[in-house]
Amino acid sequence: MNAHLFGYVSYRNAAAALGWLSACGFTIVRRIDDDAGRVLHAEVRLGQAVVMVSNNDDDFDDTVLVDRPSAHGLYLMVDDVDALYARAVAAGATPVIPPEDTEWTTRRARVLDPEGNEWTFGSYEPGQL
Repeated sequence: MNAHLFGYVSYRNAAAALGWLSACGFTIVRRIDDDAGRVLHAEVRLGQAVVMVSNNDDDFDDTVLVDRPSAHGLYLMVDDVDALYARAVAAGATPVIPPEDTEWTTRRARVLDPEGNEWTFGSYEPGQL
């Protein structure tokens, strides 16, 4: 079976989130706004990684966990973990795990984006046999 997995993140202020993602190096490849200017659907790309972004529904309630991992999030494999971590924090992310070497011989770092979504940056490529 052939399959591809793409992340999807909704935000209270998706336009601001797109600004943060752009500051981290993502390119906005698609953006569809409603008449009020809310982001109905957007897609951002960094290398081969694609993430879909939208505004939350008005009644959406998601408790933001600040200063601790949320137990779910997005993992982005990159060539330079330290550089992306520095860009993300400079653009407003909250540090969770500064860049470090892991026991399994890879490099990783973790941040919460400006709305509290967890992003891990790492050198490890999951799913490789």
